[in-house]
Amino acid sequence: MKQADKYNNASVKDGSNKLVCAFSSGQSGLRPTVLQVLPALVQGGVERTTVEIASAVSEAGGRCVVVSAGGPMEHEISRARAKHIKLPVDSKNPLIMYANVFRLIKIIRDNNVDIVHARSRAPAWSAWIAAKRCGVHFITTFHGVYSLGWGLKRRYNSVMTRGRKVIANSTFIAGHIRKNYGIPLERLRIIHRGVDLDRFDADKVHAQRVVALANDWRLEDGLPVIMLPGRLTRWKGQAFFIEAIAALGRKDIRCLLVGSDQGRSNYRREVENLIAVNGLNEVVRIIENCTDMPAAYMLTDVVVSASMDPEAFGRIIPEAQALGRPVIATNHGGAVETVIQGETGWLVPPGDTLALTNAIEGVLALDEDARKVLARKAVANVREKFSKDAMCAKTLSVYDEILGENIG
Repeated sequence: MKQADKYNNASVKDGSNKLVCAFSSGQSGLRPTVLQVLPALVQGGVERTTVEIASAVSEAGGRCVVVSAGGPMEHEISRARAKHIKLPVDSKNPLIMYANVFRLIKIIRDNNVDIVHARSRAPAWSAWIAAKRCGVHFITTFHGVYSLGWGLKRRYNSVMTRGRKVIANSTFIAGHIRKNYGIPLERLRIIHRGVDLDRFDADKVHAQRVVALANDWRLEDGLPVIMLPGRLTRWKGQAFFIEAIAALGRKDIRCLLVGSDQGRSNYRREVENLIAVNGLNEVVRIIENCTDMPAAYMLTDVVVSASMDPEAFGRIIPEAQALGRPVIATNHGGAVETVIQGETGWLVPPGDTLALTNAIEGVLALDEDARKVLARKAVANVREKFSKDAMCAKTLSVYDEILGENIG
């Protein structure tokens, strides 16, 4: 059977001639296979979304294969009842990318793949060519803003617009795609990143977990805690945050920069020096890694995202809101979509030290009743608009949509 014929047979029509697709119908006889391709399986938003979609495909009765260069999250692919195949798809070497085309063709044929879903540029080039040669559908997800440049760089980026459907993980990213690549609206789908509401639920974060983290991080009782989660990199705004804390002029607080430098040792030293010269060694601490972010949010009085460049979506802010924590973010990118100004959090201009200082001071001054009102609104905002279940359902709907289309 030709791959295209197999693909078309994955969808059926009911008595009213209405298309019924495999994922939405739940028909046990229809088991489409989705191949997700990404560079590696380290901690990050792309990786987390890949695992969540793999699990959703399996739960819906489909099959999922994930191809990456591997990493610490490989075991999570197995837990999602998906198959992981290790290939050097993280490489930008043209010869390796070309060789990956033939490796992916074999994987597509051996696993009877119906849909190839690429999540990053280098693997997308190999996956796009392999999908075309095998006659299966190809879709992409934009997880971020790619620097445009000129000529070859713009062409390199363009592979992410070659999907039969192109998923943007925020309205901001959808606007970026439309403005810079001009793809037609009918091919574009906006699916916001989703928060795991079972994991980020205040009622399920036991006090012992919070106390254990507070002890590990040597946090004194009774002092307000302000946290900026995110890897140590300049655009995440750690320097901006430290300047705002210095301007606050308080020693009765503790501030946590939670995230690894991932090899950016020069920038880490710059941050440490900025802490020292502002006399904040007892106030600001760098936490290299945290494996229990729900507990970390729960011990925090204010969660800050100080990104200097726009976040494509920015999972920190909705995760914190899901737990009812007050949040402050810079007013660009995905944060504009996830924060309701003055109701579920506050937005400040990037790089505006006074605005961030005033926002932090205002949150610390909230009384218990005001914090409870904000918490209720924040939790409701995330549950209504940004849940993992909604993200998975919308993605499976896109898979269903293209299962019902002819391969062009």
